[in-house]
Amino acid sequence: MAPGAIEDSVFSRRSHERNLDDQSSNHQVKPLDSFLSLGHVASTTPEPASGATKLRKMLLETNELIVCPGVYDGLSARTAIELGFDALYMTGAGTTASRLGQPDLSIAQLHEMRENADMIANLDPFGPPLIADMDTGYGGPIMAARTVEQYIRSGVAGAHLEDQVLTKRCGHLSGKKVVPREEYYMRVRAAHAARVRMRSDFVLIARTDALQTLGYEECIERLKTARDLGADVGLLEGFQSKEQAARAVRDLAPWPLLLNSVENGASPTITVDEARQMGFRIIIFSFACLAPAYRAIRETLTLLKTEGVVGTPKELTPKRLFEVCGLKHAVSVDVEAGSLSFAGGV
Repeated sequence: MAPGAIEDSVFSRRSHERNLDDQSSNHQVKPLDSFLSLGHVASTTPEPASGATKLRKMLLETNELIVCPGVYDGLSARTAIELGFDALYMTGAGTTASRLGQPDLSIAQLHEMRENADMIANLDPFGPPLIADMDTGYGGPIMAARTVEQYIRSGVAGAHLEDQVLTKRCGHLSGKKVVPREEYYMRVRAAHAARVRMRSDFVLIARTDALQTLGYEECIERLKTARDLGADVGLLEGFQSKEQAARAVRDLAPWPLLLNSVENGASPTITVDEARQMGFRIIIFSFACLAPAYRAIRETLTLLKTEGVVGTPKELTPKRLFEVCGLKHAVSVDVEAGSLSFAGGV
C-alpha cells in the first residue's frame, strides 16, 4: 500500500472513532438498575406458569379428568396442541420407536428420554403441561433423583416411576419382573427428595407393574406406601378387568389415580367416559399417535411402491404442515425484530 493510502486509511479510522464518540456523548447515561431491575420484563409480559404448576392446579382445583394423548415427537405434540388438549403424555414406547427404531425394552435411557421431553415441553411456553415416562429411573436412587432433576430443568410437569427391574419392558408385554418392595421405595424416596430440593411442583406418579406376577393386593400395598413416601398420583399398570380398575380407585381414594389406556394391549379398553365415571383423575393413551402413524405410513408407502404415487390430500400442503409446527409464530418473531426476510411472504 502506498504511503498516502496508509495515511488516508488512518485518517478515516480516526474520523470514524470521533463520530462514534460524538454519538455516544448524545446518549443519556442511565443507572444500572434501569436495565437490570427485577420484574422489568414481567411488568409488561406475564410470566407463564410452569407446566408442573399447571398440572398440580388441575389436580387440586378441579375434579375433571385430565385426558392426555400419547405423543412421541414434535409433530405429534404440535398436532395435539393444535387440537386443544389440556395436557400431553410423552410415551417411552413411542420415543424408543421413533428416535431409536427399537422396541420398548429399556433401550432408551435418560439421555434420549430427557432430550425428547425437553423438546416437547418447550414447544409452547403457554401450552399444555407434559407428563413423561421415566421408566425405572434408569438406575438406583441416585439416578432416579437425577432423572427428576433433569426433567424439572427441562420443563416436564410430571412423570411416572415404576417398579420393574432395570431390564424392563413395555407394561403391556408378558414376562415382566419387578424389584422387591424396599428397592422400589428407595427409588420413590429419592425422586420425592429431588423434587423437594428443586422446590418444584413436579407431579411424581408412582407406578407398579406387580399385578402380572404378584397380584392385586401387592399392587395396592406398594402404591399405598409410595403415596406415604410422597408420590402425588398412583398408576396400577395392566388392569385385568374394568371392575378391577374401578376397585383400585375405591381402594386408594381419595388419592388420585392415573389410567394407562392401551387399545389391543394387556387390559380391556376403557374409554374417557368410563374412566371419568370410575373416578380416575388422569388418563393417558400411550399409543394414540404411534399406532395410527405406523398404519398411515405403511399404507402410503405401499401405495408408492405399488402404484408410484403417494396420494397426499390436496389440502395437506408443505405450508400447512409447517403451520402446524409454528410457522406463523416463527415469522412473527422475525418481523418484530425488524427483519425483512419474510417481507415477500412464505
